[in-house]
Amino acid sequence: MKWVKPGHPEYDETRKLFNAMIDRRPAVIAQCGTPADVADALQHARDHQLAVAVRAGGHSVAGMSTNDGGLVVDVRPMKTISVDPANRTVTAGAGVTWGEFDRATQEHSLATTGGRASTTGVAGFTLGGGSGWLERSYGFACDNLLSVELVTASGARITASGQENPELFWALHGGGGNFGVATSFTFQLHGLGPVVQAGLMLWPGEAASEIARSYRDIALASPDAVGTALAYLTAPSEPFVPANMVGKMAAGVVYLYAGDPAEGVEHAEPFRELGPTVDLVGEMAYADFQCMIDDPPDLYNYWSADYHAELSDEALEVIVDSARQLPGPHSQNLVARWGGAVAGGSTTTPLRNRDANWVTHPFGLEETREGGQKAREWVKKFRHHIAPYTTGGVWLNFVGDEGDARIRAAFGDENYARLARVKAEFDPLNVFRGNQNIRPVHLQSA
Repeated sequence: MKWVKPGHPEYDETRKLFNAMIDRRPAVIAQCGTPADVADALQHARDHQLAVAVRAGGHSVAGMSTNDGGLVVDVRPMKTISVDPANRTVTAGAGVTWGEFDRATQEHSLATTGGRASTTGVAGFTLGGGSGWLERSYGFACDNLLSVELVTASGARITASGQENPELFWALHGGGGNFGVATSFTFQLHGLGPVVQAGLMLWPGEAASEIARSYRDIALASPDAVGTALAYLTAPSEPFVPANMVGKMAAGVVYLYAGDPAEGVEHAEPFRELGPTVDLVGEMAYADFQCMIDDPPDLYNYWSADYHAELSDEALEVIVDSARQLPGPHSQNLVARWGGAVAGGSTTTPLRNRDANWVTHPFGLEETREGGQKAREWVKKFRHHIAPYTTGGVWLNFVGDEGDARIRAAFGDENYARLARVKAEFDPLNVFRGNQNIRPVHLQSA
């Protein structure tokens, strides 16, 4: 294990997160390569009464994977990936990113639902539920879990699966990092790729309202194998973008067909009939598609999200009006289509609102701290205006630190209480509280 403290030549680089808004200085970062290292790090935290944070991909927009003056359990050195093609399973270390995961499984034409950004860590993404392009076909990342290896707050090494610690296994399907430090994950894989029908279509911003309504209707009629989203963004300066669109708001459709690429052509046709100015949908490597909308690091980020049972014309106009006020060239507003396999698992995971058909997901991303604050206000303004059209639910992977009420809304009272009982069994002292925290049942009134 490597200990990185202030003054170490690698300290600043090691403590840096994806979101430049977060600038915290832990007392020590424990770079753990094994479960034994994790247990030693947690013992160090107990001995020195240090708050604990757990860091894998570092994509928590609220910076929950670090702290000030505490200990960070950094699992990034855990990079092992073992694919079993015969049984269509994979075991991945907690430090693996989705880009690394997808490259390894695609060697065998296999995949499971992963992050929409390839630099996202497998660990935090899965423990929070895991929404990605393949979810309408295969469910969330957590729905594909077969087992999880953890180190508990006391340093014990345990397995959670359908057979071992099944109640904990249920809690890990969206309950986040509240119950221990996950060190490896075993997933069910599905036949896909290496070539898929996928890509991006773009229209000028002037067509934003028309595209929104047409997209809604086409996406609702599409089969479950179609993973798609409507995206409002600033058209980039790229060779494939006409000069008269560059730097202006554009409407985009992200498209992936989880099946035979030839069939994917057929199901892309209704979108294509809308006459995109830019049409990049075609045959491409699935692993490359998974990297296609990666945002660069070191930007100032603020995100949030809301669920929708339906999107009326009035709701779509709220989305379009907000898109016309994008705070800068990196910010985006995403409307993701749910349904299909997403709606399953309501009794096997703690996550509520899985029957939602849509998620609005505003991304405020800017180049300066001042710009980041403007982006934050833009996101909050949009959420205020879209609120009458939401279910009131929330998806914790999509949001930052928005208070206890939002955490409870993700699970509902019954599931939250059940999670609190699991928390009391495996982390009774609430050591793992530097997250979207579920307090142990006996600390609920504290």
